[in-house]
Amino acid sequence: MSIVLNGLAASEGIGLGPVHILSSGVPEVPHENVTEDRVEEEVRRFHEAREWARERLEAIKARSEELLGPVEARIFDPQILMVDDVEIADGTVCYIRENHLTAPRAFEWRMIELQTMMARRANPMVMDKLNDLEDLQVRLLNRMLGLPDPSDFGFEGVPAILVAPNITPSLAVHLDPSRILGVATDHGTRTSHWAILARSLEIPVVVGLGGITALARHGQEAILDGRIGRVVLDPDERDREVFEDRRSQLQGMEEEIQVVASLESVTRDGQPVALRANLDLPQEADNAALHGAEGVGLYRTEFLVVGRATMPGEEEQFLAYRQVAEAFPQGAIYIRTFDLGGDKFPMFLHMPAEENPFLGWRAIRVCLDEPELFRTQLRAILRASAFGDLRIMLPLVNEVEEIRRTREMLEEEEERLDDDGILFNSGYKLGTMIETPAAALEAVELARYSDFFSIGTNDLVQYTLAVDRTNSRLARLYNPFHPAVVRQLYQVARIGRAAGIEVSVCGELAANPLGTFLMLGLDITALSVAWPALPEVKQVIRSVRMEDARVAARKALAAPSAEALVGTLVEGIGDSVDLSAFLGRWNLSPES
Repeated sequence: MSIVLNGLAASEGIGLGPVHILSSGVPEVPHENVTEDRVEEEVRRFHEAREWARERLEAIKARSEELLGPVEARIFDPQILMVDDVEIADGTVCYIRENHLTAPRAFEWRMIELQTMMARRANPMVMDKLNDLEDLQVRLLNRMLGLPDPSDFGFEGVPAILVAPNITPSLAVHLDPSRILGVATDHGTRTSHWAILARSLEIPVVVGLGGITALARHGQEAILDGRIGRVVLDPDERDREVFEDRRSQLQGMEEEIQVVASLESVTRDGQPVALRANLDLPQEADNAALHGAEGVGLYRTEFLVVGRATMPGEEEQFLAYRQVAEAFPQGAIYIRTFDLGGDKFPMFLHMPAEENPFLGWRAIRVCLDEPELFRTQLRAILRASAFGDLRIMLPLVNEVEEIRRTREMLEEEEERLDDDGILFNSGYKLGTMIETPAAALEAVELARYSDFFSIGTNDLVQYTLAVDRTNSRLARLYNPFHPAVVRQLYQVARIGRAAGIEVSVCGELAANPLGTFLMLGLDITALSVAWPALPEVKQVIRSVRMEDARVAARKALAAPSAEALVGTLVEGIGDSVDLSAFLGRWNLSPES
């Protein structure tokens, strides 16, 4: 009997193959003491291991930069800094000298002490730091105990699905896409450093599965779906059929990508639809263009700061924004200002201890409270606007004052750029992301101060339904087709049209075929999705008629439940789109 585990989708793609359980963890350290005359020898042993670790991490960083680029390589900077961290080094030496412990034992004591203190702060960014700390711990202990370097994780044989409690960044650099069909972990977040690396390598990943390492066995067959965050152990015949159907559909889509990418994004009855890409990294821009994006609807800029020990400078940011602008010389680029907090927090900012960080200090609130951080980013965006149609959008806005304060900062930075003789596009647009019920209810007033609206359905669903979208236990309650969500979409779209501003959608709902159909029915004709989904979304757009979508949307708005609403959309789309082709990714059944 198959076992289905639901986690968090961290990297797109699907795979089927045998399980390989990664057994490399923190090694067992012998309980040993040393005599007084050996104490300084143990101190030297510890310092030699630190020096080796620093050199090894620098080499791994160089390999990462060569393989993935300089941006991704910087995720190793925190670990390199940890090697010289005074709390770690001095604490370990103190334990050696005062307690006559061996170097590995003293280091283990100090790391357990630090990890215990940090674990009390239940925040995803702290978890990422704990992951870095464990990586360093394993590396130094293995060195001092004469064990193999953890970067060599000993995977041999046929391609397999890697299962582990978690993955360290240094291990992720050594993942070979030709041998790794996917990665499934007990812990981790989408913003974990290693998950970012895996996405760059295009390896499917599901994190936050809880107890998969306890349930899985070496050699056991498994299906991993990195698009919906699901792993199936011991899949039955029906599971394999669904997988093969989905894989065949995706393979066929890949073969047609060039053809589909060259086609217009227009409905059967002639309605043009602006189809843009969501990007996490500037290097994804080329793939997005190849997959038919006409611009970027959501450029997440957090990659510049997450995992960093220091704030990125203006020049570094400018070059990243310019790179994307130059990839789409004819298309609009919607740059989201730093959406920090929640599950994303840089190490260089003092992070408050919060019971619920998703309801705390995040997004526009952080930016306005940290003007140096915000002004640097705004200035870099303005400079990059000279190289393309860059548009600035603000995350998690709830009130007009947040837009007004941002405009004041922008005007001040424009004056400084003028004084410095630096070119920028003075005709840039500033828009608002609609991500909370408050913003949706305040849309009339927000529209007076916004050049456009972009609806972030991921957060809008989360805040409307009071469901943490990162919590796999609540996955069944996270429903973007809930009537309360859909009615807000309708209201915002209607207000935007009345105000004469563009309304787009950049959340995951836009990539769902029924979601695409619904958006068109609400007269939202600007969509932004992850670049791998662009061809299939375009296929849906080209297969349906606006009038059919509008009729279905009107019925959906009157539906009493999510089930009834989905059923209405399924009926409305009819045989225009083969929904069975999407069953590997989306739950499209009105009964489920």
